[in-house]
Amino acid sequence: MNETTEQVRAGRTIAIGDIHGHSDALRRLIDRIQPQREDTIIPLGDYVNRGPDACGVIQALIQLGRYCRVIPILGNHDEMMLDARQSKHALDRFCYDGGDETFASYMKDAWIDDDTLSFIPDVHWDFLNRCSPFFESEQTIFTHACYDPWVPMHQQTARFLRWTAIDAEDPPRKHVSGKLVVVGHTANEAVRNWGHVICIDTACGLRGRLTAYEPATGMTWWVNESGSNV
Repeated sequence: MNETTEQVRAGRTIAIGDIHGHSDALRRLIDRIQPQREDTIIPLGDYVNRGPDACGVIQALIQLGRYCRVIPILGNHDEMMLDARQSKHALDRFCYDGGDETFASYMKDAWIDDDTLSFIPDVHWDFLNRCSPFFESEQTIFTHACYDPWVPMHQQTARFLRWTAIDAEDPPRKHVSGKLVVVGHTANEAVRNWGHVICIDTACGLRGRLTAYEPATGMTWWVNESGSNV
C-alpha cells in the first residue's frame, strides 16, 4: 500500500462513500455520475462486508478503472480481509464482522474450510493490496475514517486513517495542511459538512444510501441501497 500525494489530472475528482458489498447500488451510482475518461474516482474504502455482493463491488471498481482513473482507499473492513489470510484469529475476526457474507459472494457455500482463501481471485487480492491509506491533491485529502490534525498525512497511523470515528459534536480540527478532508466510515443518514471535513458515509450497508461527492463543486449524487430512490 502506498500513500499518494499528487496533482490530480484534468477532469472531475469524485469520492464515493462506504459501499459495503452493495454492487447494485454502486453500479446505479456510477450510472448517475457518468464518469468520463479524464475523471478521477476515489472510493473511500469498505468495499466488503454487510452487503450481499462484495465480489461484485470489487469487480465493478476494477472494470471502472479501465474507463477512467480509480484511486481506491483502504477501509478498515478491507484491512481485516487482507489480514484474514495471516492467522486463524484474524480470519475469525473478519467473519465476525461480516466476512461470512463476503465469502458467500465468492462461493455459495456457508462452510469455509480454505484458510488460504484461494477461492478469492488473485486480481481481487491485488486490488485490495494496491489500495492507498489516503490520497492528497493540491486542495483536498481523501481517506477512509479520520486523521490527526497536527500530523502530515504520510505520518498518520492506521488507527486514525481507518478505525477512528468522527465525533459529530467534536470533529477533528482543520488539518495542518489547511486542506479540506473528505472521509467515510462514520455512518449517518445524510452527508455531514463541518467546513474543513466532510463525511460522506450515508449508511450504505445499514439500509441507507450510497453517496458520491465532488469537492470542487459541492455536487453530490446518491442512490438508495435498496434500489428505490423514492
